[in-house]
Amino acid sequence: MSARRERFLVRILNVYPPYLGAGIRVLHRKGDDRTFHVEMRLRPWNRNLFGTHFGGSLYAMCDPWFCWLLVRHLGSAYLVWDKAASIEFLEPGRGRVTATFHVSPETVEEIRAAADRDGKTEPVLTAEVVADDGVVVARVTKTLWVRRKDAPKPPGRKARGPGSP
Repeated sequence: MSARRERFLVRILNVYPPYLGAGIRVLHRKGDDRTFHVEMRLRPWNRNLFGTHFGGSLYAMCDPWFCWLLVRHLGSAYLVWDKAASIEFLEPGRGRVTATFHVSPETVEEIRAAADRDGKTEPVLTAEVVADDGVVVARVTKTLWVRRKDAPKPPGRKARGPGSP
């Protein structure tokens, strides 16, 4: 994906109704194609019953970024999907919270090597949601599924095609 197209998509995400409604804003730093910064301010429409950030909004701000980064850096020879996720709420979120998603070149190469060696891999990546005062509000753990497109299918897996359930 070209840098220009990606900047366009980030702009679109900032007006994407679920993000707009939750008050989530993507702050992509120019010149760093391995990192996404995301923020959310506390607003009346993203508060829970207790006046703190709604947990679903905290998770939503963390959802696509690791997958997006791996798709970008592994390239078109690999399939990347979210497989599982968990969020651990550590402190009530009040005010502005931010999360940073970064995938180092070493991590990308480890994932690529594992997928090449084993046909697929399921890397686990973690990010923290942090309040302006530095307190960690939540920890998000994402399990991704990565496979080479040309890797053989596992034995016993049925072929899917037209008319398959």
